[in-house]
Amino acid sequence: MEFFEAVSGRRSVRSYRAASVPDALVGRALEAAILAPSAHNAQPWRFLVLTEAGLKECLADAMATEYRRDLVRDGLPSSEIDELVKASVRSFTSAPVLVLACLTMKDMDHYPDEARQDAECTMAVQSVAAALQNLLLAAHALGLAACWYCAPVFCPGTVKEALGLPLDLEPQALVTMGYAAEQPGAQARMSVEEVARFNYWR
Repeated sequence: MEFFEAVSGRRSVRSYRAASVPDALVGRALEAAILAPSAHNAQPWRFLVLTEAGLKECLADAMATEYRRDLVRDGLPSSEIDELVKASVRSFTSAPVLVLACLTMKDMDHYPDEARQDAECTMAVQSVAAALQNLLLAAHALGLAACWYCAPVFCPGTVKEALGLPLDLEPQALVTMGYAAEQPGAQARMSVEEVARFNYWR
């Protein structure tokens, strides 16, 4: 697929057909993900691919419990909370594939002062985000649909416990993946003139 066609045609798809996705196809998308640029070429991304229904349900239910607590604290009506939680669980259990993206600071630089260490962590997050963009574009080019969810950053401990992740992995995002059961339209985008300036901001 031509690059600009892939960029302009990619959509965030939240509804999938039940058909399973070959592991080899997911692997090809991940090959594209790990070609992304990263700070110091540290490649701080790690990916856990979930295809077993039991694992997806375990993760979705654990995250939903914490999501419900947050919604209760926000003061939402119980009926609305129930609907939001059900929708969240459905999003993650109905997709044939879940890709959990994590970061590790293992090969990043380490500093004695908080300011530089915080900057290093930000660089790791940016690196994982670059890999996720590659993953989404590759999935689209391979005929797959996908959607990026940031839910794990709100409950990283819950995600780690539910899946028994190593201590050095920090959950960053979930990408649902499969064959599209819907074709969302394009979302409005700001123009280049609205978001960019050349040489000076004025």
